[in-house]
Parts: sequence; structure tokens; C-alpha cells
Amino acid sequence: MTVSRSPVGFPRISARVRILLWLLVVMAVALGAVAVTVRSILQRDVDHRISKLLTQETGEFANFVPQGVDPDTGGRFETADRLLRIYLQRQYADPDEELLGLTGPAGKEPGVIRQRRDLPRDIALWKDKDSLTRIRDSRDSFGTLQRPQGELRWAKVEIGPSAGGQPGAFVVAFHPERERAVADKTFWMLLALSGIALLMTTGIGWAVAGRILAPVRLVRTTAAELTEQDLTRRIPVEGRDDIAALAETFNAMLDRLERAFAAQRVFVDDAGHELRTPITIVRGHLELMGDDPADREETVRLVTDELDRMSRIVEDLLLLAGAERPDFVRPEPVQLAELTADVFVKVRTLGEREWVLDGVADREVRLDPQRMTQAMVQLAQNAVQHTVPGQRIRIGSRADAGHVELYVADHGPGIPPEDAEVIFERFRRGTSRRGTRTSGAGLGLAIVRAIAEGHHGGVELRRTEGGGATFVLTLETDS
Repeated sequence: MTVSRSPVGFPRISARVRILLWLLVVMAVALGAVAVTVRSILQRDVDHRISKLLTQETGEFANFVPQGVDPDTGGRFETADRLLRIYLQRQYADPDEELLGLTGPAGKEPGVIRQRRDLPRDIALWKDKDSLTRIRDSRDSFGTLQRPQGELRWAKVEIGPSAGGQPGAFVVAFHPERERAVADKTFWMLLALSGIALLMTTGIGWAVAGRILAPVRLVRTTAAELTEQDLTRRIPVEGRDDIAALAETFNAMLDRLERAFAAQRVFVDDAGHELRTPITIVRGHLELMGDDPADREETVRLVTDELDRMSRIVEDLLLLAGAERPDFVRPEPVQLAELTADVFVKVRTLGEREWVLDGVADREVRLDPQRMTQAMVQLAQNAVQHTVPGQRIRIGSRADAGHVELYVADHGPGIPPEDAEVIFERFRRGTSRRGTRTSGAGLGLAIVRAIAEGHHGGVELRRTEGGGATFVLTLETDS
């Protein structure tokens, strides 16, 4: 039996033992109820058979009284004594049955006429004068006596006195103890068989419960072995039952935990790596700051600029860290044409460029309008940083059978193929785009990719016809 200690010190019984205990309790109650029911049915059958036998015997005697013929005279019986003796000579009693004739008036000890039987003398009714007197004097035709020797069921038929004779009575007595003992023996046999069945059930239930709960124990063991440094273990999924569903759910939870811890580690690493430089700059300028007002003003300006950059980096890192959360995007029905037009109006203030609303898809899609606007504005800001005043930047959207696209196309210097693979990574800017005009931390395109993946889509870099770069957000649709 598996028993552990709860946090408060009480023993904690394992699920395997609890299942087995409940199974045994239910089976014990069921088997006990069956045994008791069988015993009750057998006892009722015994009572029914005895009642039927008593009724039959007394009915046969009652029919014999007016129809019986004395073999010696060829006529009717003249005395109750003669009638009872002849009738008892012709009857065969059951093993636990006594057929008796009683003669004499009520209130006196009756005379007994009996068959020659081998009943034990300690239970034989004909030896119990007190019981015979009580039966003879009773006004009932059927009754039950509780004697020290055991229960006795009886029935009698009164015989009126003949001319010059005495009254009599025919008595049928039945001793039910032996038949009741058979019912009790059957009951105890059923209990013994039930005990054997419970022992077998214990073994089988223990094995079956162990096999069923093995994946649960594996889940517990795996959970106990998980650490922040190792979230790679998974539970093998077998079958299609509830336990397999539990394993799948647990594995999915581990996947989410691993992604969350990975995002957390990346956040800490990125923050430590990227914030180290501005902190060093701020500290260096503060340490070298003199008493000259102009020098102090310039130092404050530089420190403020670095602190603003640090604030933007932290906000972008927090946004990327939240990309793993299920509520990072909140899709809702959105008219794509309206969203595209709104983005176009907002980005026109980012710089003096030739802004063109290139195309508009007329379709309703499910997406997060705020996140998608954020991504498009980031792409437009990226295009402004790598173009010169007067150059064209196109904003648009288009729809196909199974997906929609939102894009920002510029006519700047473009991106070399070797940089196209790394520009969407954090803190990677690409060799051709490093310069004085690019003051960001290299997180903008990583944020755009996180938003696209949050919509179960992606972001692509394509060449602009005539030179430049086109960034395309691709989202799958239901239709």
C-alpha cells in the first residue's frame, strides 16, 4: 500500500489504493446484499413449503373424516381413536414432520397416537406433554411454538366426540430447524465465496489500477523532475482514452512552460546585453560632468537621450516577452479596407515621403486591429528610416482564396540576401542598414514577426520592383 505524508502530517493514501478500497467496499456491499437476499429467499421458500405442507396434510385428513371406511366393519369409524389410528397407519411423513392423534377432552393431558418414527427424542413433539396440551387447547388451527428444542410449526383438525366416545384432534407438526440450517449453510457458503471473490478482485484490481494509473504516476514523476533548467521531458502518449488526453494536456502545458521560460531567459539576456552599453554611457558622462553650465547641459541632454533609448528597449522587450501569452492578440471581425485606410492615414505623418495607398482588399477578417496597426506602423517607420525625403512608400492590402496580405513597399537601397535571414531576429539590423539614421535597438522587425505569428501567420521580405524592399504580413483566413 502506497501511503505518503501530507503537509499537515496526516497520511495521504494514493489514488491506486483509494480506487481499490472503493472497489472492495462496493463489491463487499453488493456481495453481502446478494448473500442476505439469497438467504431471505431460501428462508421464505422454507416457510412457504411448510405452510403448504401443513395445509395439504390437514386438508387430506379433513376429507378423510367424512369419507373414510373402517376396514374391520366396512362402515364409518365409530370413535376418534379408531379413526386416527387407521389414518396414521396409511400416511408417510416427511423426515422433519410428525403426524399425531390426540384424544381426550380439552383441559386435560391428551392421549397420544403416533407413528413409529426415528425423530430424535429431544425434539419429538409426542414426548413434550406441555406443548401437546397447549396445541390441544388452542382455538387456532395453525400456529408456531418456540421451544427450547427449537421452533415448531403445527396445524390441527378437531374431531367431534362420537356416541359414547371422546373427542380427538389430528395434529401435523413440522420441525424447520434442519431446513433452515440448509439455508444458513448456503448463506455462509455464499459469504465464503464472496470472500474469495474479494481476494481475487483485490489482486486483479491492484494490477489493473496500476496499469491504468501508470501514466498518472509518470506525470507525477515527470513533474517532480522538472526544473527551470530542464523542461524538455515529455510523457509518451499511448491510446485514445482519458489518460492519453491527460498526457497530451500535460505535454502541452510543458510546451507552454518551456516557451515561457525560454522567453524569460531571452528577455533577461537581451536586457542585460543591450542595456549595458547605455548604462555605461550614462555613468561615464555623469562621472566626467564638470561645473561648466554648457558642459552640464550637454551631459544632461546625452543622459536623457540614453535613458529614453533604454526606456524604448525595455518596452520592446516586454512586448516580445508577452508574445507567448495566449491573450497577446485579441482577434475580432475587422474590415480589411477600413484597417488599411486607417494605417495609411496614420503613417503619413512619419516623414516627408511620397505616400501611396497602393491597393485595398474588401474583405472581413478576424484579427487584432491594434496589434496589426502596430506592426504596419513599425514597417512604415522602418521604410522611412531607410529612404530619403520624396521617395515613394506604398501601403496596401490584398486578398486571395485562403489568405490576406498587408504590405509596405519602399524604393530605398534594399536588403542584401545575406541579411534577409537575420533582420527579423532580435538586435540584428543588417549590414547595409547600419548608420546614423538607424537609432533603434534592432527589435522592430522582431516585434512585427511576433505579431504576425500571434495571428498564426508570418512576415516575408520581398524585392520591390525597380529596387527597394517590400515587407508582407501574410495571414491565413477561414475561406
